[in-house]
Order: sequence, then C-alpha cells, then structure tokens
Amino acid sequence: MTAVAAPPEKKSFVEPGGIEAIPLDRRHGSPWQLLATWTAPNLEFATVFVGIIAVAFFGLGFWQAVGALALGNALGGISQGVLSSWGPRDGVAQMVLGRTAFGTRGNILPATLNTLMAGLGWFATNSVSGAFALSSLTTIPIWLSLLIIVVLEVAVAFVGHDLVQLFERYATIILGIIFLLATIFAIVSGSLSHGANGSPGGFSLGFGGFVVTVAAAFGYAAGWNPYATDYTRYLPVGASRLKTGLAAGIGDFVSCTVLMAAGAAAATVLDFGKGNPTELFTSDTVMPVVIGKLTLLAIFFGAIAANALNIYSGAMSFLAVGIKIPFRLRRAIVAVGFGVIGFFIALAASGDPKGTYENFLLVISYWIAPWLGVVLIDRYKRRGTRIASYLGDSARYTNWPGFIALVVGIVISVWLFSNQTLYTGIIAAPTEKFADGFVADYGIGDLTPLVGFVLAIVVYLALFPVFKPKVGTPMPAEGYEQPTHVDAASPV
Repeated sequence: MTAVAAPPEKKSFVEPGGIEAIPLDRRHGSPWQLLATWTAPNLEFATVFVGIIAVAFFGLGFWQAVGALALGNALGGISQGVLSSWGPRDGVAQMVLGRTAFGTRGNILPATLNTLMAGLGWFATNSVSGAFALSSLTTIPIWLSLLIIVVLEVAVAFVGHDLVQLFERYATIILGIIFLLATIFAIVSGSLSHGANGSPGGFSLGFGGFVVTVAAAFGYAAGWNPYATDYTRYLPVGASRLKTGLAAGIGDFVSCTVLMAAGAAAATVLDFGKGNPTELFTSDTVMPVVIGKLTLLAIFFGAIAANALNIYSGAMSFLAVGIKIPFRLRRAIVAVGFGVIGFFIALAASGDPKGTYENFLLVISYWIAPWLGVVLIDRYKRRGTRIASYLGDSARYTNWPGFIALVVGIVISVWLFSNQTLYTGIIAAPTEKFADGFVADYGIGDLTPLVGFVLAIVVYLALFPVFKPKVGTPMPAEGYEQPTHVDAASPV
C-alpha cells in the first residue's frame, strides 16, 4: 500500500498568529527593502507639520530650524538603524526583545506605553492629517473623511507583514515624487532668510526654541524605534547587519528631514496659527494648484502608509504584554480593535491639531529616550550571548535594573526638565519668559529626552551588579537560537 503524501499547507492571505519567533524556513527579503519601509511612512503631513511648528511656534528662522530638525532626525535615524539590525538574528518583534532589558513582567510597562502611543496615539494623529487632506480635496465632512481613511489603514494592517511591506514599497515611489515636487516649490516660495510669516530669522524665542525643536524632531524620527525589528524579523539570519541598519536609518533620516524642511519653508510665508494646516501648505502661495491637489492626495495616502505600520506594531506591542488571545488571527483581530478605538480618538483630536500634536511629539520622546537607553546598554551587556531562553512568555525572567532605570529616567527627567503646555519642569520653568500669555523665550528648552536617556543608562549600570540579572551563555557557532513560546497563546 502506497502512502499518500499530505497536501502542502495552504498559505494564508492574512498573516496568522501573533508575536511568535519567525522560523528559518519563513525568512525572506532584503535589507535594502527597509529604505522603502522607513521612507513611505514619513511621506505624510505629520512630518511636514514638525517643520511648520519649528518656525511658526518654536520661533526659529528657516536655517536654524533645518539645523535643529536634522540633528533630532539624525539621532532618531541612528537609533532606528541600530535596533533594526537586531531583527535578523533574533526573529522577534522589538517589544519582545525588551523582555531581556526589563524582564517578562517589567516589559509590560514599555509594551503598554507603545501600544497606546502606536496603536492609538500615532494612529489618531496621522489619521487626522489624512482626513483634513481628503476633506480639503473633496469637501467631504471631516468625520466621513476620517472614517474612509481608518477603514483603508486597518485593511492593510489586517492582512499583515507582507502587504505592509509591499504597500510601503510602491508608496515610496509615488508619494516620493509628489512630495519632492511639493518640497521644491515650498523652498522656492519660502522666505528662507526669515522666520514665521516673514518675521526676522533667528532665535526669536531664545536658543531654547532650538532645543525644543530637536526634541520634537527626535520624538518623531525615534517614534519608529519601538517598531524596528517588527519589520526585520523576517529577514534571513545571514542578512548583513550593516546593510540592515543603514537602510533603516537612512530611510528614516532623509524622508523626515526633507519633508520637515518643506514645512519650515512654508511657515516663513504663511500664518499657520489659523485655518486648516493642510490647506495652507498646499495653497497657491506655496505651490501651483495642480501640485497642491496632488500633494493633498499624497497626504491622504501617506497617512495610510504611516498608520499601516502603527496599527500593525501597536497590535504586536499589545500581544507582547502577555495577554492570551486564543485565535489564529489574533494579531489581525487586535489591529481591527485599534482601528475602531483610534477613530474616535482621532475625531476628538481633530478640533485642535496644532496643540495636540506639539504636546504628543514631546511626550513620545519623554518615554522613548530612557527606554532606548536601557535597551541599548542591556544589549551591550549581552553581546555575543544567548537570549532566546529569556524571551518566552513563560520564562518569568526578571531584570529589575532595567525596569527601575526606565521609571527613574522618565519620572525624574519629566519632573525637572519637561517644557510643554501640559507641564513645565521645576528646572525648566524659571528659565521661561512670557508676554501676553504666550512664550517669549523658551529658556533652556526641553532637555527631557537627553536627561532621560543618560539617567536611565547610569541607573542601569549602577544597579546591574547589585541585582545581577542572568546573562546567557555564549551564542552557538551558527549564531542563531530560536526563541519558543514567545506568544502567550502559542502552543510551544
């Protein structure tokens, strides 16, 4: 009797599972695809608006703004490259890797923060800008524009990794051409020797305005850091770490800096304190009518490119908390849930996009900077060692130095140095000056991200020899050890 071979397993259209480690036989792709992965999501109006607020609200001239924006983006791009390079070896999402730095249960804090910031915060922020663009282009009401864009964003994220990567690849080409034209016209139309709306260029709100701009730009570019290995975990184990890091970092830095420069240039000739910001940026004062219409369309699709990643990674972070969802399509189901909640948050935020966005950028940098400090120093401590046994949901691994360092870094830096409308730190506050209820000088600016980053590293190094968390044995010769039972719902 001849045995009948079992039919091959049919590949699912929707990426199944949750946050399990990617096995070797499912690895594919090239490091250079990350150029598109981290270029496309920045080709949207939220990026442009960072440049606008640098000039219009932080008081910089065009050239000072470009310098501050480039510095913040460079710091965010470098960290994006470093983190992305870890994906091929370990094959797990970024928030899962955090289990070595913070412990299985300690990692719940950063995973929850990223769930809120990515799946809800960034999602709402970008959806608002895309909805404004669609409304300006078609006169459709904001709420309906928002509903349309949310449905499209959720659809891409629901299908999963491969569709997200494919969408970003084609979006980079099409949106890149349109936004490049918009940037050229914005710079040509701008009054580059001036500041906001033709005012004298320079530090009109003090050098602190420069520091705040660096923090805001870092918050934007580094906002992708907690997602980094989500999009490199499918790469083959042998993929070049250098190429992986360069592609991710360059894509993030260049796209952010170019579009932010366009926003800064536009702010030198327009008053962005009033009216729909997307309509102002695409008006005939900045660019020809045809280019303006195309740019509005690009803003709409750019929001989809950004939020496909935000919802996808938000769902990954949610599962990294350790919640057991026993459904084969659990990641996809969570993504839909975020879309529904995010729609209502975006609808509420659409009333004050300027104030909401400015504060959100700074808050992002407040937690990412100390998180980044802990993650980087922990990885250095574990260089060349096995970490797979610490990544499983059932490992119950503890690393109190990482958790304490994160909390101390966030709390102390915000308490002392935060500088935004929601709260001003006790050291930053006395250096500010006000006139008629508005900031006339930012004083020392916002040093929260820098202080949080350094403080977290110092605390971690001080506590590491006290608590002595486990560090793995040397890596095997093949340089790979697959983590098991990473997802709470996975059988192994």
